[in-house]
Amino acid sequence: MLVIAFFYTSDISTWHLIIGSAVLLTMYIGNKLGVRSIFFYAILGIGGVWSTFLLSGVHATIASVLAAFTIPADVKIKEQLFIDKIKKYLDRFKSIDPMEHKPTLTYEQLHVIERIQDASVAATPPLQRLEHAMHPLVTFIIIPIFALANAGVSLDIDPDNLFSTNVAVGVASGLLLGKLLGVVGFTMLLIKLKIAKFPEGMNTTNLIGAGLLAGIGFTMSLFVTSLAFTNEVYIVQAKIGIFVASIIAGIAGYIVLNKQSKNQFLTN
Repeated sequence: MLVIAFFYTSDISTWHLIIGSAVLLTMYIGNKLGVRSIFFYAILGIGGVWSTFLLSGVHATIASVLAAFTIPADVKIKEQLFIDKIKKYLDRFKSIDPMEHKPTLTYEQLHVIERIQDASVAATPPLQRLEHAMHPLVTFIIIPIFALANAGVSLDIDPDNLFSTNVAVGVASGLLLGKLLGVVGFTMLLIKLKIAKFPEGMNTTNLIGAGLLAGIGFTMSLFVTSLAFTNEVYIVQAKIGIFVASIIAGIAGYIVLNKQSKNQFLTN
């Protein structure tokens, strides 16, 4: 996202950027004041931050990242308190005499259910609720539409043109080698500096497998391709590089992790 913002940005409109930053500050203050309404952050995030950043010339993807940082990621009530509240409300619900021969609930039952709903909302971080609510839309609509719109590659390709530049090889190398070196290298550096440590069950081989799987590029790789190139030949070369690297990375990552999984099973 930062690469897109800094390297694929057109002329910047300072005025729109100031307005967007002011809206972003409002969202941050709302977070600190305890505002937990998803609609508050959605309206300001989309109508304020995203739109003004788009008009400012800074790529709007960075606005989404910045806006997400302002949405509360903590809970209002802790897990044990939530469990205690739910138990109390359920006991109360059981003790209420239902309306005989009627499908509707009593006023007291409705009141208890509302309390359960309020407790459930308070026990769930707003950021996580928003992510959960948007997941079906993003998974089944947004990403498929993006894929259909951007992934098409014409098979009528002249082999001489395919490797007339280093675009395909460069993109494939960036995904296969760059992701592997980035994931494994930075993780091992943090471990060596004792800033972090492997979680239980994790080892260097698993890390290498994860680094290989990170080389599977699709949405963001295609997005950057559309921003970086205007020449149709370069775009096709980049997409071929993305697809080839993704296939190799997926197979290699599977082999490494599958072999490691079998070794751990035999050891145990």
